[in-house]
Amino acid sequence: MGTRNFTRRVSALHSEVEALWWAIKNMLQYSTCQSFGTDCKELITMMKEPHVWPSFAMELERIETLQICFPDFNIVHVPRARNQNSDFLAKTARSFHRELHFIGCSIPVWLPRPPQA
Repeated sequence: MGTRNFTRRVSALHSEVEALWWAIKNMLQYSTCQSFGTDCKELITMMKEPHVWPSFAMELERIETLQICFPDFNIVHVPRARNQNSDFLAKTARSFHRELHFIGCSIPVWLPRPPQA
């Protein structure tokens, strides 16, 4: 899992696309991960039908260029309710007032723990 706090984008969907590009780029460097998850159903639709989203053509092309490096690239919908750790990381990253990048297998000790359900 990973997180990065981006500057505010034009829309939430632009942020989702940018976050996916960042995740794919970093997984190429750090892991053989070929499966990605998102709570954004529109992002999955965009990946399957990029021609329907012409205003995102450049961003989707950047993702497609990286996607080719994975023999079995896969992106799935993961509802927030089933992935509290990732949701917590995203919310925490947004609260940082300086640049934050994190990639790892668990939440780092320097971040507060997510509330237990």
